[in-house]
Amino acid sequence: MPDILRVAVVGAGRMGADHIQRIHHRISGAEVAAVVDIDLDRVNAAIDGIPGAKGYTDLDAALSSGEVNAVLLATPGFLHHDALLKVLEADIPVLCEKPLTPDAASSWEIVEAEAKLGRKRIQVGFMRRFDAEYQQLRQLIENQGLGELLVLHHQHRNPSTPEGFTNQMLINDSVVHEFDAIRYFTGEEITSVQVRLGKATRNAPNGQHDPQHVLIETSSGVLADVEIYVNAKFGYEVATQASFEDGIVSIGNDAGPYVRTAGQWGGKVTPGFEERFGAAYDTEIQSWVDAALRGELGGPSAWDGYATAACCEAGVEAQRTGAKVDVQLNSKPDLYS
Repeated sequence: MPDILRVAVVGAGRMGADHIQRIHHRISGAEVAAVVDIDLDRVNAAIDGIPGAKGYTDLDAALSSGEVNAVLLATPGFLHHDALLKVLEADIPVLCEKPLTPDAASSWEIVEAEAKLGRKRIQVGFMRRFDAEYQQLRQLIENQGLGELLVLHHQHRNPSTPEGFTNQMLINDSVVHEFDAIRYFTGEEITSVQVRLGKATRNAPNGQHDPQHVLIETSSGVLADVEIYVNAKFGYEVATQASFEDGIVSIGNDAGPYVRTAGQWGGKVTPGFEERFGAAYDTEIQSWVDAALRGELGGPSAWDGYATAACCEAGVEAQRTGAKVDVQLNSKPDLYS
């Protein structure tokens, strides 16, 4: 096993640039050895101030340089498939930001390729699993101190959406996190998805129906729902309420002091995902590095990426038809059992 991960960060946009600074300043056991992006100016800006880091516009060149023994993939999802196959061929660890790929069929190809390799190399970047409150809620569910988990209620609210954020992206780019969270909390696969479209906000751009209500069921019958509201204006909120046989648990409420003074009361609303999940990202990347140095995974696998892609496909179909849509999964390979 290597003593240090020499990471090639692929994609130097918003998420990639954040990870570059994270690895350089806050992660032990790893260094940024290379940055890959088609925009050479962005590459040069990203490696500025990082001694020894080299810039590339091509992943193949970085992999063949002899300077890289791990990859962090932070490009848009439609570019993941081919890059992941190259990294699997190189047989080195990779942390792939969600999604694994944009659709279940291409995600299954990645699962099959890794299964053929015979060892897990791909960790998928579902960072919420590394949030302290998420981990505490999962522990409560596993310990059954409040009895059986019965229902999960999720709220996922963004202040606004960028230009070009389509109706389908409410599922593929936003509810994808809740699909993984439900699988994480319950330890079960999701079996069906239904999407209901009600009264829409005037703040939604043309072609986008916002908010939406997503209804989900797991293999044991746990019910879950998601309010996805991506033009909520007030700020960023990701919260979960879990109903047990003997109690109710809520996570993700606004942090910071709740102040009452001069006839007024209030606190602060989280402005964005970086602030809400910044610590989770740090924990996620450190877990990946530590596990990769042991030849293991430190988080969600390629199977988790594939299963969530299948949930998204069912969600988009449910969104289109209004019907309850079953989630279709292939048999899990032995590697992920």
